[in-house]
Amino acid sequence: MTHSFRFRLLLAFALVIAVVIGTVSLFVARSAAGRIHEYQLQSNETRSARMQSVLSGYYAGRGEWTGIQPFVEQMGTLYGQRIIVVDSNGVVVADSHEGFLGRPPDPRWSGRALPTPPPPVPGAPGGAGQPGTLYINPEAASEADSISVQSLASSIDRFLLWGGLLAVGLAMVFTTFLSRRISAPVRALTSAARRVGQGDFSQRVDIRGKDEVAELARTFNSMANDLTRAEELRRNLVADAAHELRTPLSNIRGYLEAVRDGLMQPDASTLDSVYEEVLLLSKLVEELQELSLADAGELKLVRQPEDLSELIQKAAGAVQAAIKAKGLSLTVDLADGLPLCHIDSHRIGQVLRNLLDNAVAHTPAGGAIAITAVEQGNWVEVAVADTGEGIPAEDLPNVFERFYRVDKSRARATGGSGLGLTIAKRLVEAHGGKIGVQSEPGKGSRFAFTVSRAEQASSDLGDMEV
Repeated sequence: MTHSFRFRLLLAFALVIAVVIGTVSLFVARSAAGRIHEYQLQSNETRSARMQSVLSGYYAGRGEWTGIQPFVEQMGTLYGQRIIVVDSNGVVVADSHEGFLGRPPDPRWSGRALPTPPPPVPGAPGGAGQPGTLYINPEAASEADSISVQSLASSIDRFLLWGGLLAVGLAMVFTTFLSRRISAPVRALTSAARRVGQGDFSQRVDIRGKDEVAELARTFNSMANDLTRAEELRRNLVADAAHELRTPLSNIRGYLEAVRDGLMQPDASTLDSVYEEVLLLSKLVEELQELSLADAGELKLVRQPEDLSELIQKAAGAVQAAIKAKGLSLTVDLADGLPLCHIDSHRIGQVLRNLLDNAVAHTPAGGAIAITAVEQGNWVEVAVADTGEGIPAEDLPNVFERFYRVDKSRARATGGSGLGLTIAKRLVEAHGGKIGVQSEPGKGSRFAFTVSRAEQASSDLGDMEV
């Protein structure tokens, strides 16, 4: 429970709210205390000035403090403070609490001198004399102010605390709802991933929204699709490899049993037939080994600047015999001034031979094959086009898959092991290039691949592991 995503999300929300409320409470309490203290000082100053003005006016009107006691008591009740008036002789003439009447003031008190009243007639000399001194809350005034400020600050803190607790409660409700919505797709992904790990590649998750979780779900579904396809290819690989190996092995076994039973003589013709089957078997094993090296990233290339035109001419010459035997025509059209290319000549020659062998195998007598090469920016494109039977649109995405054949009969006359185009794709990609096909049934096919120019390639011309 404590390790669940929902609990951690809830805890995170609660901690964030607690930190925010605590920080706000601290700053609000300090700021409020300062403001309240300033307000109290200003309010006290205003009341003191008003009291001074009233008392000075009272003294100016009578010239003495006789009868001031009831007036001071009313004033103390009105303002809620203790008010003491001392005359010019230093004797308390009025006390709102009556405790110091007729006594001298405490020397520790701090009072305010009452202003001298103006003369009764403007311009007349003198006035009523010095009235005396005013004392407001002379005992523990600062302590009372401090208690008042602390009380108000405490009230503010209590409001913030209750507000924070309410916010935490609402956050818990909101987080519970939110965490369910967030964790639900995560739980679905976890369950689907667990089943995929157990071998059920049919698992998919629903995609809702456009957030990061939805993107994760899309990525998972894409991965599941890739795993499904990889599993299908693996099964096909096992079945196809077994089929391809079974044919030459069955032929070899048949020849040997016939010789053993005396049905055939171990003459040169029989040995040649057995040797041909062995060569087919050896070639298939070599191709499978080459593909395994490419898949494992251990295919070694010796790349250096090479003349691609010369390499194309050599590949064309190597298939001349097959071209003539089948009654085909071959043309080579190379752009002028083709640059040197940074390639492994043996591997690119292998790509060209695989494409040419494929074109010869699928082009009927009287057809034509053309090799072209053109410069395209930092790349050189080489294409092998034929006027053969073409490839149906539904088969085009799979022609570079291992053991895939458009002709499902797997007749020897229609192709080799079904690995030639797969090997060609791996070798081109190992050079950093791309290979593709364009085809239309009944009109032929065009296979094209690209290799980089020598001056655009890496300066490392030694052995490179791909």
